[in-house]
Amino acid sequence: MTFSGASRAAIALGLLFSTSAMAGTIVGTVSDASGTRALESAEVRIVELGRTVEASRDGRYRFPDVPAGTYTVEARYIGADTIRTTVKVAESGDSYADIAMGGSESSSIIVIGQVANQASTLSRQRAADGVESVLTRDAIGQFPDQNVAESLRRLPGINILNDQGEGRFVSIRGLDPELNASTVNGVRLPAPESDVRSVALDVISSDIIESIEVRKSLTPDMDADTIGGSIDIKTTSAFDRKKDLFKVSAEGSYNDLTDKLSPKGSFDFSTKLTDAVGVSGGLSYYRRRFATDNMEMDGWDIDDAGNAYADTVEYRDYDVTRKRLSASLSFDFKVGESTKLYARGLYSQFDDQEYRRRLTFEMDEAPTSSTANTASFASDDGEISVQRDLKDRFESQKIRSLVVGGETETGPWKATYSASWAKSSERENGSIDPVNFERKFEDPGEFGVTFDYSRPKLTSYAVTAGQALFLDPSEYEFDKVERTTLSDARDEEFAIKADISREFVMDGGVFTVQAGAKQRWRKKTYNAQFDIYKGYDGDLTLADFLGKQDYGLASIDPVLAKKSFRPFFRTSMADFELDQFDTDQASNESDFRVDEDISAGYLLGRWDSDKVRIIGGVRVEHTRNKIRGNQVELVEEGDEHDGVEVDEDTVFVTPQSFRRSYTDWLPSFTVRYEPVRNLVLRAAGYKSLVRPKLSNLAPRAVIEDNEGEFGNPALKPYKAWNADLAVEYYFGRNAAISAGLFYKDIKNYVVEVTNQDVTYNGVILDEATTYANGPKAKVKGFEFSYSQVYDFLPAPFDGLLTQVNYTYTDAKGRVFTDGDVTDPRRIPLPASSKHTLNLVLGYEKGPLSLRAAGTFRDKYLDELGGDPTEDRYVSSHFQLDLSGKYRITDNIRVFAEWVNVTDRPYFAYQNLDGRRRLLQYEEYSWTAKFGVTANF
Repeated sequence: MTFSGASRAAIALGLLFSTSAMAGTIVGTVSDASGTRALESAEVRIVELGRTVEASRDGRYRFPDVPAGTYTVEARYIGADTIRTTVKVAESGDSYADIAMGGSESSSIIVIGQVANQASTLSRQRAADGVESVLTRDAIGQFPDQNVAESLRRLPGINILNDQGEGRFVSIRGLDPELNASTVNGVRLPAPESDVRSVALDVISSDIIESIEVRKSLTPDMDADTIGGSIDIKTTSAFDRKKDLFKVSAEGSYNDLTDKLSPKGSFDFSTKLTDAVGVSGGLSYYRRRFATDNMEMDGWDIDDAGNAYADTVEYRDYDVTRKRLSASLSFDFKVGESTKLYARGLYSQFDDQEYRRRLTFEMDEAPTSSTANTASFASDDGEISVQRDLKDRFESQKIRSLVVGGETETGPWKATYSASWAKSSERENGSIDPVNFERKFEDPGEFGVTFDYSRPKLTSYAVTAGQALFLDPSEYEFDKVERTTLSDARDEEFAIKADISREFVMDGGVFTVQAGAKQRWRKKTYNAQFDIYKGYDGDLTLADFLGKQDYGLASIDPVLAKKSFRPFFRTSMADFELDQFDTDQASNESDFRVDEDISAGYLLGRWDSDKVRIIGGVRVEHTRNKIRGNQVELVEEGDEHDGVEVDEDTVFVTPQSFRRSYTDWLPSFTVRYEPVRNLVLRAAGYKSLVRPKLSNLAPRAVIEDNEGEFGNPALKPYKAWNADLAVEYYFGRNAAISAGLFYKDIKNYVVEVTNQDVTYNGVILDEATTYANGPKAKVKGFEFSYSQVYDFLPAPFDGLLTQVNYTYTDAKGRVFTDGDVTDPRRIPLPASSKHTLNLVLGYEKGPLSLRAAGTFRDKYLDELGGDPTEDRYVSSHFQLDLSGKYRITDNIRVFAEWVNVTDRPYFAYQNLDGRRRLLQYEEYSWTAKFGVTANF
């Protein structure tokens, strides 16, 4: 028998859209025995057919195309005993089997506290397709840390880059945070800051978060722009829980340096209005007052005596009030048995009021005398400028996201769909940054100062001549004030996506074909107006604004009072003289706009059996950019511009615009194999990319005195081939050990370079600093994780639990400097730490819960210099945090935390003349927190 082409197509379509004859569907939910919450990622298995699925976040599971008959359905969840139930399937229609796990004694163990978090984390990690780490909170809304970044610190391969003592940017496997992607409820988060892609996750409070997933390997249905990992933050859903929740929390925190108490309060709720409609959300407010003592040095060199010295020394005193407001609201709907719809919104605002008083020494000549540990400067040999300034800056960051979507399942078909919007911004208007008062010492014998370098992390000074002049505030005359009239960074993205899949039930397993498409429209802009005043009509000295120091590293008196200058400047602005030249330069050199539109599609095939899961496919992403910025050329009086002599110092601004597009094909292959129960093997190979920072692409250029700094709109994206191998063993009731290898072959990574004799827009510059793609980089490493609840030990030790994870990362690349393309310099990749280690020792028994958490991050390259002696490194860091909770009643708990117990500082340095030379030292002291939570 033969068939025509049309007949063969009709038969193929019939096979694709048909469902099995005399087959039904098994559906149900998995929850804890107390009926408190759904158990996401519980493994549900039809024993006779060897078919396995994982429960979704609302606990729901579904087996389509099950032949009529009687079956055993088995559910497994870490921390609970395996449950089996019998289900009879009719020839058509749905058969229901709801499963409750954990008896009366153990149900609280899988929904409350540290043990519950660990059980949920391991269950979701085990069920994942690829290499993944998960952090969850329990059913009563407990989360371990203050913000999302600090919460992630506990996961394998994760470490945090701090800002003023608080976790901010997330490093995955020791790599640069710029190589990560961050989403909330599946919505890609834009970056509030103007000059980065990575999102500072301290903006979002952990109080409104339900879970955080860090996916370290990719499948074709995921956005491909990540090399470190993808961080997916999920807020609450009413269907996560079986019971309603309302939780309130009140907290106070005390910082040792400020000697002040800071308040925090939050509430979150989850309720079902009907069986088909639910609403959930939360609100968190935190006002934190803290201080940091900072010291910075620059201009390191070697003098004629062969000793190292710095020509700039700064002592900085920071006082900060930081407010964080985070809110979330979600609506969930069930439309019949086949469709679920949702709408989820997030709003987070991060306000930062910073006062910085600074004492600065600037020396324009080498030391008069020096030793290996000291450098002495005198005004006899050259000018010494002493500056005392104040920064009064208010900055507000906002992140907003909204997504609406749903999923529909009918027979073997499943469709998911969503539309989303996200916008991030950072805004200043009216900041004083800074106001500077200066005393220049130029006469012989007028001033002398000696700096002591014997302590690597702290340089002290001693005035050897001119002490009275140095301490007299009336000697420091007004130099300039820089007002940030406007600094407005905006990053906005719209997206739509749709996915459709079809399951084919076969002997021994299920084969799924899935396809999808996504469109993203992104626009990032920065607009600034800086007004710089360099003169005042009258006498104005530091004595007019005198304050009192509260700085612990050195004496920096006399200092400006924190709040004294702003009101004076506001009422006397007409008496200050605007420097139009510097104002025009500063206000035009940073502005840019970059549009980035991404069209993506994928096709994958998935095979699931009792032991093996294989996912293979390809993703294609097409990127289009429109890039705009300004070329700013500074021409002094008497010099020529375009052949014409200028009469006064002038800033010439030329707008520039570029367009480009490119397409990437990104295959991937993932295998999950469970040869015996509780042993999981994983392998993944995939190609990914990270697009350059939008600010680096912007054609912003500043040209002065035949030297230039400019962006590079021709930058190529990072591209990487990635491989992962992992083995995981789940044992006991709540324990797991895992180990993995990873390898990344990266090309086109971006570095900042300074080259000689550079041609820019037809002009030959003596020296230029820009961004360039490096040739290749290799990243290889090892991950290890161990987690266990020791409930098998005799009392009272049966309450102990531990979490230990370690990551080794070897990330090296090469970069061309000074225009030499024949001899590239070998460097560690920026922001890449070789060793990261996280340790948690916990105790949870009865009403008491205790936790000690230690985190270690190895040193890393922070900025690349012109040669190895100019490279900036950040020193290794270890931090210890302690916390405790006590349950007074079933609904009320008190808690206390001690953060940065060991008072570990921040230390950045460069290697010069065989020693680490201080670039920045900052200490924060410790913070104590205490409070109460209540659930209703």
